[in-house]
Amino acid sequence: MITELGHFALILAACIAIVQTIVPLIGAHKRWPGWMAMAEPAATAQFLLTGFSFAALTHAFVVSDFSVRLVYLNSHTLKPLLYKISGVWGNHEGSILLWLLILTFFGACLSWFGGNLPATLRARALAVQSSVAVAFFAFILFTSNPFLRMKDVPFDGLGLNPLLQDPGLAFHPPFLYLGYVGLSLAFSFAVAALIEGRVDAAWGRWVRPWTLAAWIFLTIGIALGSWWAYYELGWGGFWFWDPVENASFMPWLLATALLHSAIVVEKRESLKSWTILLAILAFGFSLIGTFIVRSGVITSVHAFANDPERGIFILAILGLFVGGALMLYAARATALEARGLFGIVSRESMLVLNNILLAVACFVVFIGTIWPLVSELFFQRTLSVGPPFFNLAFTPFMIALGALLPIGAMLPWKRAKLGRITKKLIPALIFALALSGLVWTLQTGRSLLGPVGLLLATWIVLGAVIDLFGRTGKGGITARLARLKRLPGADWGKAIAHGGMGITMFGISGLMAWEQEDIRVAYLNQPFTVGAYELTLENVADVAGPNYLSTMADVRLRKAGSEVAMLHPEKRVYPVAAMPTTEAAIDYRVWRDVYVVIGDAQDDGGFTMRTYIKPLTNWIWLGTLLMALGGCFSLADRRFRVAAGAKKNKAQGVPAE
Repeated sequence: MITELGHFALILAACIAIVQTIVPLIGAHKRWPGWMAMAEPAATAQFLLTGFSFAALTHAFVVSDFSVRLVYLNSHTLKPLLYKISGVWGNHEGSILLWLLILTFFGACLSWFGGNLPATLRARALAVQSSVAVAFFAFILFTSNPFLRMKDVPFDGLGLNPLLQDPGLAFHPPFLYLGYVGLSLAFSFAVAALIEGRVDAAWGRWVRPWTLAAWIFLTIGIALGSWWAYYELGWGGFWFWDPVENASFMPWLLATALLHSAIVVEKRESLKSWTILLAILAFGFSLIGTFIVRSGVITSVHAFANDPERGIFILAILGLFVGGALMLYAARATALEARGLFGIVSRESMLVLNNILLAVACFVVFIGTIWPLVSELFFQRTLSVGPPFFNLAFTPFMIALGALLPIGAMLPWKRAKLGRITKKLIPALIFALALSGLVWTLQTGRSLLGPVGLLLATWIVLGAVIDLFGRTGKGGITARLARLKRLPGADWGKAIAHGGMGITMFGISGLMAWEQEDIRVAYLNQPFTVGAYELTLENVADVAGPNYLSTMADVRLRKAGSEVAMLHPEKRVYPVAAMPTTEAAIDYRVWRDVYVVIGDAQDDGGFTMRTYIKPLTNWIWLGTLLMALGGCFSLADRRFRVAAGAKKNKAQGVPAE
């Protein structure tokens, strides 16, 4: 009964979404307050009904209702409760329902917290948001219904993909979707502004918090996915430039550009046209990512589904919304005239350059991702584009971005003198050069990648510190430290996020430059060395887990004769899914990880074993978390909340159509 109620709630939410798409648009056009006001309760009702539908599906998974086809295909009675719950979104149909839940949640948030927006803009934005929901309600109800029943009820289910039975994967998709789908609100604001024919500083102030929230979630989601791939898949890497990884990374790049571009709209009323375009493209790339994951046109180990019918439906959604928005964008081009003028040397110019680097980097990733498909369709050639291409083509843009970041962050608006800023940054540059030179000397004969990464990281982090401290004005150190505590959250957020980016760059470059790898057949109680460490395989035993069988090894790790850790790498087999997985054993430390993977038994009694010494790996995720934390500081700044400053713009009224 609960399942049927969940299905009915989903249908009812779809009907409300249709009404919410039409009525507020008419009301905004005719200036009918009642029709415009209808959007707010409708958005709340949509969210509540979709939430009930999601709860009904979750209930079916928790109680193992195998009469529901989706539960039968993706759950099992032996699964721990956490993975029964995560099984709700660990499949195509359930993940689309999660997508809808988050989409309607953001629409409801706009109705709850957008009270100070102009009535017509709020109504139009809610209508556009609901139109996206209509498309996905149709998608889930007609092609991906999660509530289908089975005629003959089986005694047990087939189980969830063993790779997804991990805490990292339980939380990774919700965060990722909060970022993906959160960009829909920036899209809705952009289309509503185009319909209204007005983009001004107030619009930039309103759109930034929603974009920032989506960017924070997307950053955390990408970091969680990278961390999961690192410790769970057993291949020893944190990023493989897989198409689905790229599908989440491309919207992140554009959302980062959008955040910085919206600053210029808010502060200087410039870059209006470009900012609107970024808002459209950021959500468009989220839809492209959905198409890549679910269409099967590009092979990926992360793909949810390989159904061409579903792929065509998503492609139609992409064409309708992005194509329609771009046509409206072209029609309204004259209404997006910039007002603020600025010099070549100014913060505006640096933000433009920042946007160009991020957008071109996104384009490079996009070309590398779809090129195998283009090659197969038009040239009848099967090929793959791997990490070497992306590393070579993408890295220069990030180096340029890192080099310009401290300078751009400190330049004043409108026009500036470059000498004044560079003079303040000279100590940071000297220290960064000295530190990287020292590392280059100590690592004679190795790649430049490590020293260059350290140079950029030190330059960015110290630049952020100098910028933050420079905002405390003049006076004694005690007075400046006291003023430092009172700086706005946005200033702290910018410094923390920029510093986090520098730390991530250092972690990535250090890992790629100084990693050590050893692959061998290891024998019981026969020590071997990798770098400065001695490893001994002491035992291999069969162990039974809650829903798997494991071959677990005991590996003693020593350094300079002293024991460091006892590691337990595993090879697991899940009988229900008949699928093996590799569980790496990792000794996490601040400066390095020791990463051990046990392989198959050999005829001579040995076991294949892979050992990696991975320097600075944890700095990668520390940096990403700092970036997200910086975003949270900025989001907490009252100046950047939707309500802040809106009241003084409310009196401006609504422009005539």
